[in-house]
Amino acid sequence: MDTTRSIYKLPIHEHPLLPSTQFTFSTCDGCHVRGFMYGYYFCNEASCYSWNHKECAEAPLEINYHISHPEHPLLLTNHSPTRDDTPCDSCGIKLLSPYYTCATCKFKVDLICGIKPSPSAIEHPVSHAHPLVLFKKREEDEISCEVCKESIGGPFYSCLECNNIFFHVDCVYLSKEVNHPCHFNHPLKIITRESLIYDDAEKYCHLCFMQPKYMLYHCYICNFIVCLGCTKLPPPVVVDHTKTHKHPLRLLSSKVAFTCKLCGVEGCESGPYICIECSFLVHGCCVDLPQVININRHDHPISFSHPLGHGRAKCGVCRQRVRPYYGAYSCPICPNYVVHSRCAIDLTVWNGVKLEGIPDNNEDIAPFKVVGDNLIRHFLHENHNLLFLKDYVMVRDYYEWLRCEACIYPLGFGPIYACQECVCVIHEKCANLPMKKKLVFDPTPYKLEYGGSAYCKLCGIFSGGFKYRSQGYMTIYRSVDVHCGSISEPFVHDGHLHPLYFGKTENHHCDACKRVLKDNMLTCGACNFDLCLYCATLPEKIWHMSDEHPLTLYYGEKADGTNWCEICEMELDPSIWFFTCSDCGVTLHVQCVLGDFSRFKPSESITIMGDKCKAVLNNHSSRPFCRHCHERCKVSIIIKADGEQKNGYICSTSCLLSFFGITQ
Repeated sequence: MDTTRSIYKLPIHEHPLLPSTQFTFSTCDGCHVRGFMYGYYFCNEASCYSWNHKECAEAPLEINYHISHPEHPLLLTNHSPTRDDTPCDSCGIKLLSPYYTCATCKFKVDLICGIKPSPSAIEHPVSHAHPLVLFKKREEDEISCEVCKESIGGPFYSCLECNNIFFHVDCVYLSKEVNHPCHFNHPLKIITRESLIYDDAEKYCHLCFMQPKYMLYHCYICNFIVCLGCTKLPPPVVVDHTKTHKHPLRLLSSKVAFTCKLCGVEGCESGPYICIECSFLVHGCCVDLPQVININRHDHPISFSHPLGHGRAKCGVCRQRVRPYYGAYSCPICPNYVVHSRCAIDLTVWNGVKLEGIPDNNEDIAPFKVVGDNLIRHFLHENHNLLFLKDYVMVRDYYEWLRCEACIYPLGFGPIYACQECVCVIHEKCANLPMKKKLVFDPTPYKLEYGGSAYCKLCGIFSGGFKYRSQGYMTIYRSVDVHCGSISEPFVHDGHLHPLYFGKTENHHCDACKRVLKDNMLTCGACNFDLCLYCATLPEKIWHMSDEHPLTLYYGEKADGTNWCEICEMELDPSIWFFTCSDCGVTLHVQCVLGDFSRFKPSESITIMGDKCKAVLNNHSSRPFCRHCHERCKVSIIIKADGEQKNGYICSTSCLLSFFGITQ
C-alpha cells in the first residue's frame, strides 16, 4: 500500500513527519548516525532537511521501564542539554537532542540507549569465543574494534579473559560469516580490504557503492562485496511502490549495465531494482521520486512523469538534452520547461518539500497598495504616499546624494516614485520587486527586507537599501544584495550576445573585469564567456560627479590606442569594461566610478564590529588619505570611522576588513 501522503505528528520532531520508501544518504536526526537510509520518515517543511530512521521516528514518548534506570519512567525531550558536554548516563557519549530524561532525578540517556539498551554482558557472542562485558566511553587510550578495525568513540564490549579485545556495540553481533538477504546464494566472509589482491576484485560495496575503510564481507565465488553498514542495515529485497512501477521490484545484486528508466542515467552498477516482466530497471535512489516539487530555477511547481514524452529539450538546470524516453520533471504551465530527475532533486536546487497533495497557497504579496491615481503606499515608506513621476529633471547638485532607497544607485533614468512630504525616492522597477522570491543561488525561500547594512557574499559588496533575506532553517547565504537577488535565468545582458545561466566554477576569469572567479558566476552555454555577479549587476547608465553628462557602461573591445581614466589618471585596459561619456569622450574605470561603497546612501550610518561608521561623499577639493593603505581616497563614496579607537577614512572593502581585523 502506498502511504507516502500519510502524515504523522511524532514526538521526535517539531513538525509533522511523512514516511518515504525513497533511498537517501543522510544523517538521522534521532540517533545522529550517518549512512544510507531505506524506508524512513522525513520532514516536509521548507528547508528543514530532517530525516529519521523508522525506529527512531517511532520512538515512544515515555519509557516506563528502562534496564539502566528501573526506578522512574523516562520522557522523550527535544530540548538541548543544559551543558554542551553533558554525557549519556548509559554509554558516556556526549548527549544530543532528542534524548530521554527522568523528571524525578537527573538521569539522561540518548535516543538509542533509550529504545535499544545494550545488555551489560553477552554470554555467548557470535563475534568472540568468550563472554563480553559492556563498558562506557573510554577517554584515555584510543582503542579499535576487533571486527571493523575502526576506532571506538563510545561504549564498547570487551573480553575480561583476553587483553585489548574491544567491539563496537553494534559490531559485536557481526559474525565471521553471514548469510546476507541480498546475496542468499552463498555465505559472505569478513575480510580486510587489503585481502582483495586481484586486479579485477570489486572494491566497492554492491549496495551503497561506498568503499569500505578496513573490513568488508566478501563472496569469493561471485566477487560480491558488502560493507559492514549494509550488513547491519540492509536495503529491502523487494520494493512495492505503485507510483514507481505497477509491479513489485526486486533487488538485483549482480553488476549489470543498464539505463535507469526514471532518471535516464547510464552505467554499469550493482544493486538496481528490476521488474523482469516489464524489463524495467531503476536505481534504488530513484524509487519513490517526489511527484511534485518546487525548484529555485523556475517560478512554477514541476511534476514528475515517466516517460517524459516531450521532443528535444534542454534541462533547465544543467542545460543538457533531456531524452524523452525516461523519467523527468516538466512544468504544466510552461510546456517547454523540463529538468532531469537527478538535477531536480539536487538539494542545491530543491528545498526538500514534496508538494503532492498540498494545496498551492503561495500567494504573491504586493510590495505596495494603490491608493489613488499615480499614488502608492509602499512597505518601505508606510507613513506617506509615493507619487509616480515619469518625466522629471535631475539637478546636477543632487546627482550623488539623491538616490533610490532600494538599489541605492543615483536617479535620472526611468520613472520613479517620490514622496512629496520628505526625501524618499525609489525607481519604479525597484518598487515592483517581489516580496518573496526564489533565488538561483539557494533552494531556501527569500523575503525582501529594508534597512540595515549587510555584506553580500555573491558579489563581495557591502550595501544598504533592499536585501533578500533567507527564510530557511539551513542556508548558504543569509542575506543577498538586492542586485544579486534580482538575477534570474535566463539572464540577458547587453554585454553578451547569448543568454547566461548560473553556475559554479573555480579558476575561471570574468570576461568583464578579468578577475579570477572562485565560485558563483553566470556562464554562456554557447561560447566561452563568464561573468561575475558584480559585473552582471553594474548599471548600464549612471550619473557621476566627475561629469555633467550621464556615463554609459562600455563592454570592452580589443582596440588600438590608449585611454586614460579621468579620475585616477591611470591607463585603461580597453578589453575590460569601463564607463564613458558619449558627449565628452572621457573614460573611467568602473572601480573609480563606483568604488566598493556605492550601495550606501551618503550619510548612512553603519556599525562595524561595534564601531560607528558613516558613508560620506568624497567631494571636497582635497581627497582624504585612507587610514589603512595611506593612499588618497579616489572614489565618490567612502567610509568614515568615528569610533574612539578606530577612526579615519576608509577607501575600499579590503581596507575596511583589514582595518577592523575581519577575515572573509
